[in-house]
Amino acid sequence: MTLPVNFDSVGLDGILADWVCALRDQGVEAVLVLGPNPLGGRDQREVLAIHPPRLLGPAEALAESRDFGAGWRDSDAPLVAWQDISKSAFEQSSRWRRLWLAHGYQTLVRVAFSLPAGRAFECFMFSPRAFADRSEAAVLAWSAFNVWPMLRRTIAEQRVGLSPRELESLNLAFEGLTAREIALRMDCSERTVNYHLANAMAKLQTDNKLAAVQRACWIGLI
Repeated sequence: MTLPVNFDSVGLDGILADWVCALRDQGVEAVLVLGPNPLGGRDQREVLAIHPPRLLGPAEALAESRDFGAGWRDSDAPLVAWQDISKSAFEQSSRWRRLWLAHGYQTLVRVAFSLPAGRAFECFMFSPRAFADRSEAAVLAWSAFNVWPMLRRTIAEQRVGLSPRELESLNLAFEGLTAREIALRMDCSERTVNYHLANAMAKLQTDNKLAAVQRACWIGLI
C-alpha cells in the first residue's frame, strides 16, 4: 500500500492543515485528495493526501469504491457534488459512507479536476453537520478551486522528483515538439534532451516518451 504523499511531507501537510483551518467557519474538519493510479486502469485511484491522517481508512474505502469514479465522469455528472453521506450509507456498496459516519461526518462536497483519457483528481471536504443549502457547498467549491494549483504542484513534486530540465523537456514534448525542436528551445544539444527524457521516463516507469507525458499528466506534473 502506498501511503498518502502528505505523510512524508511536512510542507504538504501544512497546506492541508491551513486549508482545513480556513474552512473551519464553514464546518469543514477533514479534506481528502484522490487521484488516478498512474500504473493502473482508468477505474483505479489512490489516496494522494488526507488530513487529519487518522482518517486514512475511510479515505481508502472511498478510493476503492466506484462512487464518483469513471462511471460518474462518463455520465457527464457535475464536477461539483454535495451529498448527505447518511442518505445512502446502508446500501451494500456504501462501506466508505458508513466509515465516515462512524467518525462523525455527515456531509461532503466533492470537486473534480479533469485529466486526459478520462481521469481526474478529486478533492473532498467533509463536515460533521448538515448543510442548509447549496450556497454553503458553493463556498467550499470555490476554496478548492483556489487552493488546487498550489496543492496539485506540491503533490506532484513529492510523488516524482523530476529535475527542472527533465520537467521542461516533458512539457515541451507535451506540446508536440521533437527532440531537435526541444533542443533549440532549451539551447542545448539533442543528445542532452534525450538524456533528460530518458531520465524522466525511468522515474515515471515508462518505456517511451508518449507514455511518460501521459503519466506525467495523470500525476499532475503537466
